[in-house]
Amino acid sequence: MTSQGVGLINEKVKKEAAILEAVRLQMSKVLIGQAGMIDRLLIGILGNGHILLEGVPGLAKTTAVRTLAQTIQAKFQRIQFTPDMLPADLIGTLIYDQRTNNFNIKKGPIFANIILADEINRAPAKVQSALLEAMQERQVTIGEQTMKLDDPFLVLATQNPIEQEGTYPLPEAQVDRFMLKVKVTYPTKEEELKILRRMGQTQSHTDVQAVLTPQDILRLRGVVDEVYMDEKIEQYIVDIVEATRKPELYKLKELKSLIQYPASPRATIFLAIASKAHAFIQGRGFVSPQDVKTIGVDVLRHRLIVSYEAEAEGKSSEDLIKRIFEEVEVP
Repeated sequence: MTSQGVGLINEKVKKEAAILEAVRLQMSKVLIGQAGMIDRLLIGILGNGHILLEGVPGLAKTTAVRTLAQTIQAKFQRIQFTPDMLPADLIGTLIYDQRTNNFNIKKGPIFANIILADEINRAPAKVQSALLEAMQERQVTIGEQTMKLDDPFLVLATQNPIEQEGTYPLPEAQVDRFMLKVKVTYPTKEEELKILRRMGQTQSHTDVQAVLTPQDILRLRGVVDEVYMDEKIEQYIVDIVEATRKPELYKLKELKSLIQYPASPRATIFLAIASKAHAFIQGRGFVSPQDVKTIGVDVLRHRLIVSYEAEAEGKSSEDLIKRIFEEVEVP
């Protein structure tokens, strides 16, 4: 692509990305700090990818998703996952009508644009697996009838760390469906003081306004697709994912025994899309290596399964990913 073509995309992105500032402004009425989490939620919307938020209770995961949904004129459903939940509670079921002698479909809460799957790891595997078809195929099957879900359709799930009691580890097949897995951390001392002053009262008044429509989201996704990615950046992304499979080719021989399952091709696809979306929210019409590095850990941390040897050495998937980014040559 010519420099003139990149320049035109750049101007288009700067113009379209301005609407995201309105979203951030509305979210700042409720949230203090957590800029990284907000950016990741926006990347999920722009990249048409589901997001898993992980953190201990009280870090505003649920509040962030609910506030984001309030900034969009779309149908929002919060689903609280519990150990006694059934798949029918999620997708719906068939109800027998005695008057007509027929079975009618009663749709579940999954039929919405934005789904907050709250504490997703509280529910057993059969409920978690009921999300798979919806997340991957954007459709739901009840009885013999398959129904398409509305577009946009986005699952924003929260979970508490696995070490806490009463939780179930998510199946690897389902975790791989999430574009990003975002670790939510504690606020800084200064942010905590602001939280105290704003929230330290029995009544809080926040008026979050809807500034985005589903049509806006679909239009912005079209612009994200136009963001320019050079062949060298494409090769860089492929090298990063390949380094999880054949680390010895990238001077990372010590990682061979530490990786049990490497990243899937879905990681390559999502890393490319998320990098474009990250460039977009930065107001750029082209992807830089820094975009790939910034979003890379969130794309890969749940796709790289470490071995028992790595666990014994106290190494997490994030540690291995950082080593890969240090060693793989940047274009």
